[in-house]
Amino acid sequence: MSAETDMIKLYSSRILALAAEIPRTARLDAPSATAKRRSPLCGSTVTVDIIVEDGRIVDFGQDVKACALGQAAASVVAQNIIGCTLAYVEKARDELKTMLKSNGPAPAKPFDGLEVLIPARDYKNRHASILLALDAVVEAMTEAKKSACA
Repeated sequence: MSAETDMIKLYSSRILALAAEIPRTARLDAPSATAKRRSPLCGSTVTVDIIVEDGRIVDFGQDVKACALGQAAASVVAQNIIGCTLAYVEKARDELKTMLKSNGPAPAKPFDGLEVLIPARDYKNRHASILLALDAVVEAMTEAKKSACA
């Protein structure tokens, strides 16, 4: 396969559609916690705001400044994050890492839509951008948990 064909496969219409329609892009006024993650390689950033009640995300907002792959991942995360616990988000993040770095399966439901990013396995320089949204949510949830315990 040529490099051009590989790039066409990587940026499929599904990935571009997800990137074009990212939900929950309004930042929250009074979040329980906020986290910003940046990919040092490409400069992509994702900032998330969460409201947590009883250990579950009840509201979510994000600002995504990333490549189409990072945007697609943030889109899938935003579609499915409400109701999740820290343990569940950590599991999804770890499953996504395994999918990208070790040819593992796509994350379990409700994050199974991340399977659209399987073609990015061969593009290690894109992995950090793809992981930004889940990494930021884990960081924000960890901070919210600390604040709740203080």
